[in-house]
Amino acid sequence: MSGYLQEAGSFGPADYAVFVLMLVVSSGIGVYYAWVDRRKKSSSEFLTGGRTLTFLPVSMSLAASSMSSTTILSNPAEVYRFGAIFGLIVIAYPLSMVVTSEIFLPIFYRLNITSTYEYLELRFNKATRLLGTTSFLIQITLYAGVTVYGPALALNEVIGMNLWTGIFSTAMVCTFYCTLGGLKAVVWTDVFQIGLMLSGFLAIIIKAVIVQEGISTIFADAQQGGRLNFWDFDLNPLRRHTVWTLVVGGTFIWTTVYGVSPPSVQRYVSCRSITHARLALYVNLLGLWACLVSAVFAGLCLYSVYKSCDPWTAGLVSSPDQLIPHMVMHIFTNNPGLPGLFLAAVYSGSLSTVSSCISALAAVTLEDLIKPHTKLSEKQQLVVSKALSLFYGLVCIGMAGIASFLGGMMQAVAVIGSVTGGPLLGVFSLGMLCPFANSKGALSGLVMGFVATMSVSLGDLISRSPPEMTRPLPLTTEGCNLTTAGDQNWTSTVLPEAPSFVTTTPALHGEGMNLAGKWYSPSYLYYCLIGAVTVFTVGVIVSLLTGGWREKTEARLTLQKEDTTFYHLFRFAKGCVMKGADKPDLTGKPEGGDTNPASSCDLEMDALKANLKSSRL
Repeated sequence: MSGYLQEAGSFGPADYAVFVLMLVVSSGIGVYYAWVDRRKKSSSEFLTGGRTLTFLPVSMSLAASSMSSTTILSNPAEVYRFGAIFGLIVIAYPLSMVVTSEIFLPIFYRLNITSTYEYLELRFNKATRLLGTTSFLIQITLYAGVTVYGPALALNEVIGMNLWTGIFSTAMVCTFYCTLGGLKAVVWTDVFQIGLMLSGFLAIIIKAVIVQEGISTIFADAQQGGRLNFWDFDLNPLRRHTVWTLVVGGTFIWTTVYGVSPPSVQRYVSCRSITHARLALYVNLLGLWACLVSAVFAGLCLYSVYKSCDPWTAGLVSSPDQLIPHMVMHIFTNNPGLPGLFLAAVYSGSLSTVSSCISALAAVTLEDLIKPHTKLSEKQQLVVSKALSLFYGLVCIGMAGIASFLGGMMQAVAVIGSVTGGPLLGVFSLGMLCPFANSKGALSGLVMGFVATMSVSLGDLISRSPPEMTRPLPLTTEGCNLTTAGDQNWTSTVLPEAPSFVTTTPALHGEGMNLAGKWYSPSYLYYCLIGAVTVFTVGVIVSLLTGGWREKTEARLTLQKEDTTFYHLFRFAKGCVMKGADKPDLTGKPEGGDTNPASSCDLEMDALKANLKSSRL
């Protein structure tokens, strides 16, 4: 089909019914857990679910909170504009899961801590913990703002709802069930919402295939338009998307998300055993892969539908993030209820992520900023936790206003996470992998890491990467039946010289192509790597120069060989060869102990904290 510009459908009663049902179910889960847990007065119960959850709901919650409205709105638009090479980030997912499972998860689960930044004080000092906490609070509120902004943008396009009305409604719904039901409500709402997200994607893909008369048509259009550009091995770090930026840079980004981010760690420690935590991490991969494959194929469908008439170029939408909602309202003209399902999917993507952010913000603020300076009873801590959930829900509304100025949602989310997430990944890695690292090395490395990531991100804002580095693919309005003659036959980019899987754009010459602009514009996927490597390198050097090698570090705070699955697999293989070894314990459980540290390690942790404090005096 060429230039799909038939009259858009309207949002009817069936669509509103589907959308409202999603809101009612999401809110109802919060009410249910508020009633079920009404007699539980512990803030730990509220923030970690009592550490009784199994791997299946936690794995689905991990996938849902990671795949936000950005996945539904921005990822297909990314494929539409830059090609399916973005899908290669699928390789980074399992790599980051292995790193998380083998390095970070065992230590956090063993220490049984609600906030990951408590580790920084145990391992280094209060200053490092405070700096890490502050940077996280800034990052996660901005991230939540971008995520709230997404469905509001979709509502604005689909039903013409005022942008701020959409922002307010999104924030209020997830604040409601977070404040009432705590982490259990967040996890089980995520389970419901990831089903909605996948259903929304499936509806779009099936209808687009029907409209375009077959999958073969979609792939043929994509290949002809240069969208099947999977294999680009250019080593230039300034290139926006290549195999290397997506796999290497993507691994660092997703290790930050799953390895040291409080929303993810909060879910690991809510599991009843470390085995369940590890299973949740790996089963979550299925959800990530399903969402990514759906997003990439939806992007190819989007291009096939609009290959001859780009709505963004034609001025029919104000942002690439509105392309998918725009297509939905056209292809579902005669399918009442399906636009509502799509909107519910977008909304679910936002709610699952924002609720995770609110829950983590409340936990980190209570554990890192309030409890160390006040003496509150368990009942008072519970009240404060709920008040913080309400407060951060309101903060998200304000942050959504800032998000509207950050450009495309997908890149904005990656940059926000990388500027602070990269240095934090570096300092946690330093503490866990280098027993000789001291507080001087950690603090100086963290500061230098923030300077490095802020420099590259500000450099990109000041001097945007030129088209020869971002490689936008051709878009046209030649097939549009527009009334303005001036709009006819206008193309947004230069066509490739010859059909190929990797498109090229002629170099541009002008003021924006100066050396400084190129130097400060590496791929946004490398920002996290730059921050982590800077912190780790500076931390190691400073620690060695300041006598860190003479200090003794508590073994529980660093990675031990017994923590890793690979160690137990090696023992098992060795035992099989020698025919005399016992079956290995893959749970990472200490001999004679329970797999759930919630019931056995509290006294040990108190002694550890007291010992560390006395050693610093």
